[in-house]
Amino acid sequence: MRSRANLSAAGRSCKTARVGCLLALLALISPRLVLFLLWLFSNVLSRAFDSWLVPLLGFFLLPWTTLTYAAFWDWGKGHHVTGFEWFFVVLAFLVDLSSYGFGQRARVARQAD
Repeated sequence: MRSRANLSAAGRSCKTARVGCLLALLALISPRLVLFLLWLFSNVLSRAFDSWLVPLLGFFLLPWTTLTYAAFWDWGKGHHVTGFEWFFVVLAFLVDLSSYGFGQRARVARQAD
């Protein structure tokens, strides 16, 4: 039989997993919204970054990269980004850069019409 402590811990981890899935789904819509919610309701960003300036710049300039780095820093082993986790950070950086490139291409196409 399970004790109350085990049931309580299992319930907390289940709730945490649901919140993580909700944040992942919201990140598909808007990484800036998730960064704002993380800043508002948790201390993940303050633990992942030494100063407030890097997450603030990341919020405006590279939201996918900032979110990915903070996520892997918190969820990875040892509270740092290592090994294969850097692949995902670089991939997020490329997604951020491509959004700027496609935005510029769309502006040029609108001006040509």
